[in-house]
Amino acid sequence: MWKTIVRRFLIMIPQLFVLSLIIFVMAQFMPGDPFTGKITPETDPARIEELREQAGLNDPWYQQYARWIGNAFQGDFGNSYTYKIEVSTLIGERAINTFWLSLLSAIFLYAIAVPLGVLAGRYNDSLFDRGVILYSFISFAIPTFVLALIFLYIFGYQLGWFPTSGSVDVTQEPGTFGYTMSKIYHMLLPAITYAVLGTTAIIQYLRTEVVDAKTMDYVRTARSKGIPMRKVYTRHIFRNSLLPVAAFFGFTITGLLGGSIFIETIFAFPGMGQLFISSIASRDYSVITALVMLYGFLALLGSLLSDIIMSIVDPRIRIE
Repeated sequence: MWKTIVRRFLIMIPQLFVLSLIIFVMAQFMPGDPFTGKITPETDPARIEELREQAGLNDPWYQQYARWIGNAFQGDFGNSYTYKIEVSTLIGERAINTFWLSLLSAIFLYAIAVPLGVLAGRYNDSLFDRGVILYSFISFAIPTFVLALIFLYIFGYQLGWFPTSGSVDVTQEPGTFGYTMSKIYHMLLPAITYAVLGTTAIIQYLRTEVVDAKTMDYVRTARSKGIPMRKVYTRHIFRNSLLPVAAFFGFTITGLLGGSIFIETIFAFPGMGQLFISSIASRDYSVITALVMLYGFLALLGSLLSDIIMSIVDPRIRIE
């Protein structure tokens, strides 16, 4: 198993190299550059050209790429043209906000999806099951930005139950209990919205697995031995039904740092998703390339983690 894990990590190196090349070339085709937005009628064109020359934007693309990838291997992704700080520092600050928001979202997601999926499968074709299926269809059909706007309007502006923007109350001092509670309070509405939209797949997987498991021989054998149905569900059906969910758990873990572009943008939450959108709008190449590289690495890492988790949950599966 360990040999396979090391081999998979080694395979990631050329994959990330190819990804970095594609990302960098595509960034070069974007119209304009980081200094385009600074041009006004009063701007001296010579000064803008001087800034471009200092930033190396007039060099051939392959020279820019060689310089960028060499620095990237040393952990230096350059400076943000918009925020005027190091890209690694900027992403680190936003990644913390995104991580906690996504972690809270994942807690709500599984707290909603697992009970609904298992109970819908156990009492399939009942009124409760039909209600869960209807909920799944509605949550699947509604676009992310539509539900986010509805929740923001109702619970944020009309009822005033939750903040409508930001990640913390500016009057709170960092490190205090009030500061922590304020951050959680600001994350509740975006996290609930994110969770409601993400439950569909898990509910359907669990429901289908539970319905199928009820007809399996091991369930009949357990029932014939007089084992109560409650224990059959908790010890046999529930555990086996979680296998499809475990298969995606690795992507869920790595997705904690990916963030949600729509959720963070609509709720004005300063996370990775919002940073990605703002960087594209301002043509902040250094931030864009670093973020896409991070997303690519997280996708590859998620695939590996899913394989490892599956091998742990199901002893029949081994990574070879």
